[in-house]
Amino acid sequence: MNEKTPGGTAPDEAVLTQRDPFADFLRAFSLMVVILWHWCFTILIWNDDGPFATSPLGFSSGLWIFTWLLQVLPVFFYIGAFVHLKAWGRAAGRGERIWHFVLRQARELAVPAGLLLLTWIVLGIVVGTVFDLDWMGKAVMLVVSPLWFVAAYLFFVLMMPITVWLHRRFDLLVLIVLGGLSVIVDILRFRYHVPYVEWANMIFVWGFAFQLGYFHERIAGLDRAEASVAGRTNWAYQSEKSRQLAWAMTLTGLFALVGLVFSGLYPGSMVGVPGQGSNMAPPTVCIIALTIFQVGVSELIRPWVIRHLGSGGVFARVMGLITRFALPLFLFHTTGMALSRGVEWAIFGLQSEATSPTLIWWLLRPVAIIFPLIATLPVIYLFVRRHKRTEARRAAAAR
Repeated sequence: MNEKTPGGTAPDEAVLTQRDPFADFLRAFSLMVVILWHWCFTILIWNDDGPFATSPLGFSSGLWIFTWLLQVLPVFFYIGAFVHLKAWGRAAGRGERIWHFVLRQARELAVPAGLLLLTWIVLGIVVGTVFDLDWMGKAVMLVVSPLWFVAAYLFFVLMMPITVWLHRRFDLLVLIVLGGLSVIVDILRFRYHVPYVEWANMIFVWGFAFQLGYFHERIAGLDRAEASVAGRTNWAYQSEKSRQLAWAMTLTGLFALVGLVFSGLYPGSMVGVPGQGSNMAPPTVCIIALTIFQVGVSELIRPWVIRHLGSGGVFARVMGLITRFALPLFLFHTTGMALSRGVEWAIFGLQSEATSPTLIWWLLRPVAIIFPLIATLPVIYLFVRRHKRTEARRAAAAR
């Protein structure tokens, strides 16, 4: 039995917890990247129909390469699947049925997301009617647009009874079929212009990322006997073979992205840019390549991250705070941004940002976080307070 981490030192108690700290890190990190992207880089342009959003990518060339690291939704699908699979294993041990499990898991995300959506729909109708604002509906769509991701994620959580069975029955064949089907969809979309066929990749592409998460322990080598110390998993463990696999995935995904993008068939950006082709809405096979690339990168940094999470230093404390509030912050971050922009417009009037970002604009990006964060904090406080009350009632009912 190997009781060493890749750095050659014995693992401490912090990396021997029952819960995978790296999974929590990846989930929180991926959500925070999305939040900071929206707060820092959303550029609102006003026209006769109302506001629409763009980003510096719409004004600059060459910046799209950074989206290969910053478009991290594939990582969230990937690690989310692993977390749900482990949770299902524990629930099954208690005798819980899988359909009951997935409904319970989905409800925890669907209820707050649904309430948020309903609130904004009602608010949009009331404000738009009272003040005769024709553009209010479009503004509401901008605020709730990130919830598409929640809907897609919930779909795959609900499909776990099927996807887990497929994983156990067919293993890697499921990934091969999903990847192949996404290629066929892109051919039908771009070569033969079959209408609406591209939306099938919402299932095939995001399904690939989710299904890949079921292989997380195997990819990381955490299913090996050497990764166990005194009956507990050493989450910082990484064998030479696992590290080679991580490099193989990183380079395979990277070369696939280079080939797809520079073939001229696909745009370079992994986020949507108004007026340009999109790899995200709906997704293309580029997102599968991106998933493989990012999973490989995440595995390369995993031992380093876990050792620092276990150090008890600033990094560990900051990530602990982010992990605790990442999900409610994601759900309500556009609400906070809308509130802060509303105050700004009330003071200075409606302002279009349809200009190329200047040096001053770039230097002020850290400052751009402050006001949306301040506006979001009260909403998060109310959400967390309500969540604690709900949990307390459930605990009391269980006794």
